[in-house]
Amino acid sequence: MKAVIQRAKNASVTAGEEITGQIADGFVVLLGVTYEDTLEDVKYLVNKIVNLRVFEDENEKMNLSLIDVGGSILSISQFTLYGDTRKGRRPNFLNAAKPYQANELYESFNQMIREQDITVETGKFGAMMEVQFTNIGPVTLILDSKEK
Repeated sequence: MKAVIQRAKNASVTAGEEITGQIADGFVVLLGVTYEDTLEDVKYLVNKIVNLRVFEDENEKMNLSLIDVGGSILSISQFTLYGDTRKGRRPNFLNAAKPYQANELYESFNQMIREQDITVETGKFGAMMEVQFTNIGPVTLILDSKEK
């Protein structure tokens, strides 16, 4: 499971003409699921993300976590994180999980974040979406549950 985490001061996602999620301060998380992923991968990433110390303290040092600052998450399912571009010019997505498995683990991810008393807003699984946000720092991190 891969996650791209971007610290944001505001973010929203639109599917069609409908805003399906929006947050103020927190993270935009793009979450990719591969066919090998399990709930253990979800648990690992949830723990890592909610405890990442990338928010500034009173000394302007990145010392505070999402929990510490009372931040939110805008969670977007992103199968293209498993796009393979080694051959040709069109990526293949053979390493991405099938939609049923991906959605199940994506929903588990969101629920486990909520269980940490963190607000989670989402996009619409499988839909074409527009994501808008202001990245602060900029801070962008890539996590992979297979690299623990």
